Amino acid sequence: MSQKSLHVRLGIVVSLLALFLVSYAIPSFVFSPSNVGNIILSPLFWPYVLAGLTGIVGLSLLANAFLSAEDTPFEDEETAQADGSAPWLRLGALALIMVLVMVALPRLGMVWTAMLAFAACAFLFRTRHPIAALVCAVIIPLLLYAFFAHVAGVAIPQGDFVRLP
Repeated sequence: MSQKSLHVRLGIVVSLLALFLVSYAIPSFVFSPSNVGNIILSPLFWPYVLAGLTGIVGLSLLANAFLSAEDTPFEDEETAQADGSAPWLRLGALALIMVLVMVALPRLGMVWTAMLAFAACAFLFRTRHPIAALVCAVIIPLLLYAFFAHVAGVAIPQGDFVRLP
């Protein structure tokens, strides 16, 4: 399979998914009271934002496929499928991380658990940028906590050991 045909297929599927979300799923299954004062706090706002971004990604994939001149094969030496048991071990390790996240959430809290899970997944998938992954593993959960706890006024589950302000 070439990269161009992959982008066309993914672009069509993602664009249709975004259209389905905007036209049927969000209006049918996401309920919002009519008296929400702040549009950002409305239960409809973020699903529509994510559906719109999904549509933009799908259309970008299609544009990339039709505007690119070269038709390169999708797999090379770096991206070729691994042989043996390595993919299954990685899948098992990811399942173990998921179970550990569920066990750690009540004890460590959502922010600290998210930091550890992000870092563990980054190293499990052997990122090329380990320093950036560690920085993102710390900063992104803290920024999300700051937004939801202090701006949106949503209580974020805290752990037994360390409490954030």
